Amino acid sequence: MNHTVDTAGLAATLDIAITKTELYHEALTHRSYLNEHRDYRYPHNERLEFLGDAVLELVVTRHLFDTLPNPEGELTSFRAALVNGEMLSVIGKELGIEKYLLMSRGEAKDTGRARNYLIANAMEAIIGAIYLDQGYDDAGLFIERHILSRLPEVMEKGLYTDPKSHFQEMAQEKVGITPSYGVLREWGPDHDRHFVAGVFLEEELIAEGEGASKQDAQRAAAKKALEAKGW
Repeated sequence: MNHTVDTAGLAATLDIAITKTELYHEALTHRSYLNEHRDYRYPHNERLEFLGDAVLELVVTRHLFDTLPNPEGELTSFRAALVNGEMLSVIGKELGIEKYLLMSRGEAKDTGRARNYLIANAMEAIIGAIYLDQGYDDAGLFIERHILSRLPEVMEKGLYTDPKSHFQEMAQEKVGITPSYGVLREWGPDHDRHFVAGVFLEEELIAEGEGASKQDAQRAAAKKALEAKGW
């Protein structure tokens, strides 16, 4: 298996300058890869992901604050729609970062939600790497080009509406019932948990959703429930 990231290819793919290549090796290394490659010289990407998440939030927050007159609650919803895992995984796939990811053989076989989660985390880690390598302004330009450019789509399609809130409003309006949620299944180690949540109207299971946290699983279930009910 490849023991390095093609940083020249990555730089061309993402249209970024790369000076400190070790940061990008780290950004694209999943924890599971280290379990199978004890001699690998770089750490996994969770610390860079932590940093990149903060840079992403600040850049998006400042842009929304400077450009939109909306109240705080709406700005929060817009931001959440731009920086959530689902959006980041879509953008990461479109950018082609998947082919640069270093992960275990087991993770490499999983092409479902777990893979999307890895891609979203790698996106945050890459932002952290760009910030440390090129500075705040260049990280901001990357975020503007690839993430803030989705803002018109988010607003036009109403992607900022939280599916749990929407489903609750519709359920109360249509059938006079407040939905409830329950965890149906969970698995995986602490650093890579997976949850399946169900959304119920009284005793009836309407839909299930999977996520890396209980909240993500509940949102996914609510989204599917809206589709199932045609709401």
